[in-house]
Amino acid sequence: MITHDSRALLVPEQSQETRTVVQPNQNPRQVRSCRVCRLRKVKCDRIRPCHACCAHGYPSKCVYEPTDEDPQPISQADEIQNLRVEIRDLTVRLDNSAHRNRSGRRLTQLQRLFETVRSAPLEIVDRLITQLRAAPGGSDQWVGTDVVSDSGYFSRESSGDSSGEGDYHASYESSGFDFNSSPSESTDDSSSSSIISLNTSRPMLDVFIERFVDAFSPEVDVKSGQAGALRRAAEIRMFSPILMDAFEAVSVAFFGRSVQDPRIESSGFHLYPRVLRSLQHALQDPERSKAESTLATVILLMAFESVERTTQGSLSAHLHGALRLIEHRGPDNHIFGVEHLLFTELRPYWVGAALVARRPSFLSQEDWINMPWSAGTTKKDILHYLLDLTVEVPALLAEHDALEATLQSEAPSAHEIAVKQASLWNGVSDLTCRFIQWQSDWVDNYPDGPPKEVEAEPNDQFPIFRCRDLHTGAVITPTKFAYPNLRLAQTMCLYYTSRLILSSVDTRPTDRVGPAQQYTLGCGICRTLEWYILTAPGNMINRLAFPVRVAWEVFPDGGPERKFIYDVLKLVEKRHSLGLWGSGMAELSPRAGSPPKT
Repeated sequence: MITHDSRALLVPEQSQETRTVVQPNQNPRQVRSCRVCRLRKVKCDRIRPCHACCAHGYPSKCVYEPTDEDPQPISQADEIQNLRVEIRDLTVRLDNSAHRNRSGRRLTQLQRLFETVRSAPLEIVDRLITQLRAAPGGSDQWVGTDVVSDSGYFSRESSGDSSGEGDYHASYESSGFDFNSSPSESTDDSSSSSIISLNTSRPMLDVFIERFVDAFSPEVDVKSGQAGALRRAAEIRMFSPILMDAFEAVSVAFFGRSVQDPRIESSGFHLYPRVLRSLQHALQDPERSKAESTLATVILLMAFESVERTTQGSLSAHLHGALRLIEHRGPDNHIFGVEHLLFTELRPYWVGAALVARRPSFLSQEDWINMPWSAGTTKKDILHYLLDLTVEVPALLAEHDALEATLQSEAPSAHEIAVKQASLWNGVSDLTCRFIQWQSDWVDNYPDGPPKEVEAEPNDQFPIFRCRDLHTGAVITPTKFAYPNLRLAQTMCLYYTSRLILSSVDTRPTDRVGPAQQYTLGCGICRTLEWYILTAPGNMINRLAFPVRVAWEVFPDGGPERKFIYDVLKLVEKRHSLGLWGSGMAELSPRAGSPPKT
């Protein structure tokens, strides 16, 4: 509040101005709000990320311009960590005063359980889950029942009562904590057991999320190909309710599938419709549709559908929906943060979706080719320079389809046919030459060396690829490719794929890429599969799903080549539990048809 001293009215004007100027403690007004809040002219709470940025779905864009005089903004991560420490302290105090012996034993053993699930291999986790289910009831055997029930993920079971069997969403009886409710919705605030349940259920959820993230976003070096987008998205999930719900649903269902427990899996699916409804509402909102959390949610569900395949066309719907969302957001919204990683790391998927659609794509526009890398968040590598060429293929596919429609019309004009045919041939010829030049510039001169050919030896881990000698027709076992790193292997498979799809519309009378070259390109993909699938961590093998589908269509029915690909599809489905591969990936095909089901 501003106050006026009546005596100041008696001071001469010049003297009053002098007093105003010489105030010793008067400093320029400090700018403490973040850049986004200042631009939006809204109140900032001076926490990083601030509430306003989180509410609008842009936590990674909350930036404070540093100055010498400004205090550092409070880190929201530090505040959350302090709150967690305080909750643990209160829990211990309540435990010591009310349930010293019993609760102390519970917490100690529960912490051991969490550490085991967090760090142990999948085989040990499976065995642990089996032991927990088989443990008898009773107060002295709470590790097999109460601990699991306290975590909020399993129904309470006993040896004498099977009425709870299958009731996977049942809350813990003594705490009243529901797995599907948030901590703020708990109605029992007087019992220490409710606090223990609250404190233990979230770490268990964190374990499930870590398992999901490790599978779809493994920590790999740059030469193996970036894979940190979903991991970064998991770090910001606390700022977005829709993203938090999405991670909870997919990670619980994924964990249940990995340990082959249908009750855990169904618990995740219980939340899934709510996530889809929230996502639909976000996409219909002009502002929320451009939030990074909305994009992250769409891509998270796309990854999940590659495992579960809730419907036949669910993966394709999420893939094309993500592509439309990216176009709606614009290239300037994919320069920094999680949004940049989600666009650049998954760019092969976006280009693949455009190839399947067979229509000119916005991805071929100059802004989309250059702007996402304009700030140097990441650097373009051999893969992205290849994709700069591949994004031009959908337009040529559309030209070919338009020419075919003209030829099938009732009265096609000879001049119209000649113009369209010349345009298509010129485009195919130019792009084919540029692909060949790319291979000479980038692959032959690759710093770690080009692919090497090694002898294919029988083993129990992977099928042996066999093909035909095009000169004699005999079935042979060719050499297989070994690569210096995963990035080059993925890039070469996409190179073979791009050339194959482009050659499908190459109708030039001379210098066309004919069946023999197409067969060789398809074999190049097959000769790469063993090295990549046995080397790639987690579910990074999904990056070769589209090339495998394109290679399938090159080979004739009943041949050894298709038998090899079919064996690979079944192997991946069994080893990695990826429903996408088991289905034959028909929705990824730029052509009709799919692998036979047996």
